Amino acid sequence: MRNQIHFRNFRGDLFGGVTAAIVSLPLALAFGVASGAGPMAGLYGAVIVGLFAALFGGTPALISEPTGPMTVAMAAIVTTMIASDPEHGLALAFTVVMLAGLFQIVFGLIRLGNYITLMPYSVISGFMSGIGVILIILQIAPFLGQPAPAGGVLGTLTQLPQLLNRANPAEVLLGALTLAILFLFPRRWRRVVPGELVALLLGTAVSLLFFAEADLRRIGALPTGLPSLTWPTFTPALFTTVLMESMVLALLGSIDALLTAVIANSLTRSEYDANKELVGQGIGNLFSGLLGGLPGAGATMGTVVNIQAGGRTALSGIVRALVLLAVVLGASRLTEPIPLAVLAGIAIKVGLNILDWSFLKRAHNVSHRAALVMYGVLLLTIFVELIVAVGVGVFIANFLTIERLSALQTRNVKAISDADDEVPLSAEERQLLEQGKGGVLLFYLSGPMVFGVAKAIAREHLLMRRYESIIFDLSNVSFLDVTVSLAIENSIKDTLDAGRRVYLVFADEEVSRQMRGLGILSRLPADGVHTNRLAALQTAVGVSEKRQP
Repeated sequence: MRNQIHFRNFRGDLFGGVTAAIVSLPLALAFGVASGAGPMAGLYGAVIVGLFAALFGGTPALISEPTGPMTVAMAAIVTTMIASDPEHGLALAFTVVMLAGLFQIVFGLIRLGNYITLMPYSVISGFMSGIGVILIILQIAPFLGQPAPAGGVLGTLTQLPQLLNRANPAEVLLGALTLAILFLFPRRWRRVVPGELVALLLGTAVSLLFFAEADLRRIGALPTGLPSLTWPTFTPALFTTVLMESMVLALLGSIDALLTAVIANSLTRSEYDANKELVGQGIGNLFSGLLGGLPGAGATMGTVVNIQAGGRTALSGIVRALVLLAVVLGASRLTEPIPLAVLAGIAIKVGLNILDWSFLKRAHNVSHRAALVMYGVLLLTIFVELIVAVGVGVFIANFLTIERLSALQTRNVKAISDADDEVPLSAEERQLLEQGKGGVLLFYLSGPMVFGVAKAIAREHLLMRRYESIIFDLSNVSFLDVTVSLAIENSIKDTLDAGRRVYLVFADEEVSRQMRGLGILSRLPADGVHTNRLAALQTAVGVSEKRQP
């Protein structure tokens, strides 16, 4: 179940892996600080998730590491766990990461990979943009040179006046310089060196040259060497919370990874295995939590940079992980002077990039309903919780879609007793229907019939009692919902109980199986079931003519 690793593209994979590592370094440090678990947790996550996802994943050129969405989720988890159990809070947070990895492995093994991202784009856009806003808000305090206040997003917003009043001018200047570099860095230069690394180096250099005596908050000394094991920790009071948070993290990581896998696939014109990718991501997150690293997923920026630099196989992801591992083994000397305001500026730019600006600007022009869902999910993500936002968003979006489909499909439910131009009848079928002289009713359904159509069928009950023979024509039905099947069954029973003759027509094998499964066919006479409409009309009209005086 490993990615196939070969050396036929060694030079491209080597350049791609080294370039991706350079991009990953400042982001890993920034995400580690933003999560509350520390910069080393960001570096460990970048190494471990990236290595195992490359080895066992299903998307060869994908670069996996801590991402903005996963960092936002981890920050909330760390805050919750430490507030609930200060002594074991961080260990509980890493236990959530381990369990999330196990859930992802299960998702892949039961083959959910092809379905996880099957949700409306308005929901995906809303919660991704919401995550971007959260990441920006959480970086306001460090950008202003202040410790992050308690309470997450709401705590930061309520404390905003005090944060502004106590702002450290030197740190604000460094944060602003970082953002200016990231926004103004020429696109053509990014092919040579990533803007994030330039911002990190220049911001740190400016802080050492011009603010050496200022009271700046820096990363400080970090431990060197390999990480120590963080064993799973459970407490009875927090067991349910840990389980739910791990499910949320697993779902978010799966969506994040598979969306990036689609991008990688489109850039390389190669195939990817969604279920295998989930297994690889799960193994990476399992070991990352075990070794005290942040959770990760497929990273769009790192993946694109890797591919543009020539990376095409999993070897590029392995090279990137090994380069970062070398940094980890000597990280203290390299990272100690980095100002936290510079990392906050980098994280703010990532948050701005996560925002779905394209759809935000056009959503109201495309569909007011889609815009409503998108903005609703965005606000719920920011002020309530991610899983609630996604759940409510998917429910409302699907409800609106079903309502619209039902309204459209109701037009395909027609009860006619003479020729109708909207029903595709042959000349012979039209003649037979007119020959029935109002005694034969053709109840015509077509296309996929979802449960919202059941009401339209029920409304025709009284009309059916006026005719001697009713033909239920399902020959053009491609899908029959169970609710619609039961509504048809009730109509047939009511018609038979009223002493009328019933003829049933179906051509699709699945529709036939459903109707036979209901047992309604046993109540029909031998000539009551047909596989084409013409035969049913001939039988119904013939019986009707025999009964006429």
